Amino acid sequence: MRTFVHGAAVWEVASPRGPSRVAGVAMAGFRVRDMDTLRMVPHPAVTLLLEFGPGSPEVDCAAGRRRGGIVAGPGFGSGGTVRARGENVECVQVRLSPVIARSVLGVSPADLGGEAVALDDLWGGQAALIGERLAAASSWEERFALVDALLARRHEGPAADPEVAWAWRRIGGARGLVRVDRLAAEVGWSRKRLWSRFHAQIGLPPKRAARLVRFDHAAHRLVAGESAALVAAAAGYADQSHLHRDVAAFTGLTPSAVPGEPFLAVDPIAWPAGTPAAPYAQDR
Repeated sequence: MRTFVHGAAVWEVASPRGPSRVAGVAMAGFRVRDMDTLRMVPHPAVTLLLEFGPGSPEVDCAAGRRRGGIVAGPGFGSGGTVRARGENVECVQVRLSPVIARSVLGVSPADLGGEAVALDDLWGGQAALIGERLAAASSWEERFALVDALLARRHEGPAADPEVAWAWRRIGGARGLVRVDRLAAEVGWSRKRLWSRFHAQIGLPPKRAARLVRFDHAAHRLVAGESAALVAAAAGYADQSHLHRDVAAFTGLTPSAVPGEPFLAVDPIAWPAGTPAAPYAQDR
């Protein structure tokens, strides 16, 4: 377990010792006694939050206030309008590749409607049961093993079409720098068919997904201390103004303010280098 300090908040952060048995899954554990209001920064994965502590995190979004376990699709928090807060928060956060989300959750990312959905609305009593078992566990490794076993059991429904999965991995591999018409040609589909299938199964249209992936790459480079000029050039933006507009659209912030966001700054601790990042992994 490692410690991450942001302002007056002290986060205890845990990561599994090994990869998940389910390709396309990454996990991290958090314990925060007093979590200041936290801006949710969009990420190219489906987020699954399993809470089990004495407190309960709250997420304020357009759909209202959500307490406890939630699920949200890729790009959740765009515009910088979603906030999370709480005291005595303990949770396991799971990042699911959108490619496998339907087979694990039972619904497509598109069915989440771009908002946070209460986990018990999807899983019923199983959501409360996993929370009780996580609370009773004696270590983070035991908690990660419990969540991994649950995801493996649920990972049995249909995943994304092979062509959609391939297009998603292609976008990730190119860090968002790929044209939709080229993707369509490479999978042998029309642009319209790719748009329709991709949107229905990933939760975002291909062009929006590529923008999100490019933004995510750029944002983490900014957090790593690179200048906006260097990031704009390396991430394929036309210029710094283009980077500025994209960062503002996704976060409501300027590039210079992004490094101060704890949701991004904690990533290297929660998901250290060398750990499978999950969003672009292929389902087995």
